[in-house]
Amino acid sequence: MTGCSGAQTQAPQQDYTTRDLNEQLVLATLWMQSAAEYRALAWQAFHLARLQLERQLAEPREEDLPPAVIVDVDETVLDNTPYQAWLVGRDEGYSSESWGAWVAQASAVAVPGAQAFLDYARRHDVAVFYVTNSRESGRAATLRNLQAVGFPDADDAHLLMRTDSSDKSARRERIERSYRVAVMIGDNLGDFSARYDVDDVATRNRRAAEDRAHFGERWIVLPNPTYGGWESALYDGEHGLTAAQKASARQAALEKWSGPEAAQASLR
Repeated sequence: MTGCSGAQTQAPQQDYTTRDLNEQLVLATLWMQSAAEYRALAWQAFHLARLQLERQLAEPREEDLPPAVIVDVDETVLDNTPYQAWLVGRDEGYSSESWGAWVAQASAVAVPGAQAFLDYARRHDVAVFYVTNSRESGRAATLRNLQAVGFPDADDAHLLMRTDSSDKSARRERIERSYRVAVMIGDNLGDFSARYDVDDVATRNRRAAEDRAHFGERWIVLPNPTYGGWESALYDGEHGLTAAQKASARQAALEKWSGPEAAQASLR
């Protein structure tokens, strides 16, 4: 970015709390809940996924494997932003206890466009697999939620949850032994390849550039500015940081304009 620099910003005070840090969720969560642009991007993603699925179904294939699609669950087909909104104003971050209570309620609604795409897939005899990094303890509640919104193939055979690893490779490979996976959809690049399960911003960006031919083809990405591998990379994988340290890491990663005075000086 021309005219920008990575200059240090003022670090938050040491009494900066998780409640303070959660205020940074407000705009991202509001955007996902209220912006027409978010809905447009979600519809666009699922429309593109349908076009790619149609194209692949129309192509002659030598192998006899039946077709399938793989979708992530959270922030891909189910909208969990009410949980993020609940954190705002509270001096606590994500926890397995509060997240488990939210999941148990099974009240997440469908992401815009998800229902129409999944219904289209099933009408054309394409199996739908839900591959999520939510833990097995939430299986029953996750199935209730998937069934409540009316998604197809919402059963134990088609829901692959996290067991001992967040790496989805083994679960994807298990599906690929019996199915031809036409399209994968997710909100985190680890939903497509373990190459992105690294806590380094530059590496993730470089690998995304290397894989750019896959995006919009077999890989379809949903927007999620509230959490994900991109945030973990900002902290170099150090999830035990304090709220103040996380805020400092976020600020330090910003590429800042040098300001109007420096801009005027550069024109002299």
